[in-house]
Amino acid sequence: MSADAYLTLAGVLFSIGLAGVMLRRNSIVAFMSIELMLNAANLVFVTAARYWGVIDGQIAAFIVMVVAAAEVVIGLAIIVTIYRTRNSASDDAPNLLRW
Repeated sequence: MSADAYLTLAGVLFSIGLAGVMLRRNSIVAFMSIELMLNAANLVFVTAARYWGVIDGQIAAFIVMVVAAAEVVIGLAIIVTIYRTRNSASDDAPNLLRW
């Protein structure tokens, strides 16, 4: 397959993720949409690395995966705390997170 097919797929995945973040009000769905956008960026990095024959893109994709894993830990902790406090995972009123 050509690099164009992979880049098109990455663009579609990123667009779906962006639409999920912008249109949905559920924190968990927005969180999954951010993960989808990070995976689209990984696909671009790996495609570029394969196209140019260097390993830099794969290293960048590995760093993005490490950041995504840290995001999962911190993001889910915040979402669980919000759910325990308000019994809802909706992010309509972020000012309720104040002490």
